[in-house]
Amino acid sequence: MTATTLQASIFQRLHPRVYLERFLAEDVRPDGRALTAWRDVSVNAGSIITADGSALVRLGNTTVVCGVKAEIAEPELARPAEGFLVPNLDLPAMCSPRFKPGPPTEDAQVLSDRLNEALLASAILPLASLCIHPAKAAWVLYVDATCINYDGNVFDATLLAMVAALKNTRLPKAVYDPETHRTTCFRSALSPLHITRTPVAMSFGVFDATTLLADPTASEEPLLDATLTVLADSASGALLSVSQLGTHPEGALQACLAAAAQRRPVLAAHVDAVAVGVSERK
Repeated sequence: MTATTLQASIFQRLHPRVYLERFLAEDVRPDGRALTAWRDVSVNAGSIITADGSALVRLGNTTVVCGVKAEIAEPELARPAEGFLVPNLDLPAMCSPRFKPGPPTEDAQVLSDRLNEALLASAILPLASLCIHPAKAAWVLYVDATCINYDGNVFDATLLAMVAALKNTRLPKAVYDPETHRTTCFRSALSPLHITRTPVAMSFGVFDATTLLADPTASEEPLLDATLTVLADSASGALLSVSQLGTHPEGALQACLAAAAQRRPVLAAHVDAVAVGVSERK
């Protein structure tokens, strides 16, 4: 590390807001991107052989691995013909100095709830397709993601990892025997999930109430006044939802929707590649 680089690093730690402002005044960000430019993304599906489906996603330096484990349980009484989809995100201490060892952090719990809402609200797959026998047996899909390197915008990266892992998932044929009350699985016959939608997220931050930043990094996130996330179906481009935290300037929503429309085909290419077992990088 040169003396100049070291001085810049120290200045960034001591005066993070001023450091960012000086870059934005030149219409560039500290990592060299334009204000609405995205980081490179890559998807590698099927990387965990012990899981029923898996994916590793890199969004810039943010890295998330996701594995799907399928178990059999009794359906809920209120929904006897439906299975379960249980997403969860872990933010361990190893992924960033901001997280400490111990129970799940509030950040992890909030993000897990948002991911659950995104998957269920988008109807990524019919829960009825996970039913093995009404009121007796159904599949429970535990979609567990772990961030192994945190550099911001972990929601977008995790949702992409979860969608890719679910697309990569293969379940054995399961038959329930009403006489023995047992379910038998035949792993010689594996079938993919009935995926009907593939939601992808595109997040933005608002700095100093005026500047819109796409795909914010870990150093930018604490300085943001507001965040906006656009959720869309990667295949059709249908808008699924828009969530926001904080107050954004007039016109920011329209700008986010326009930028998200340009970003979606890039993410769609990665999602589509999972279906044919190919990993792509852009």
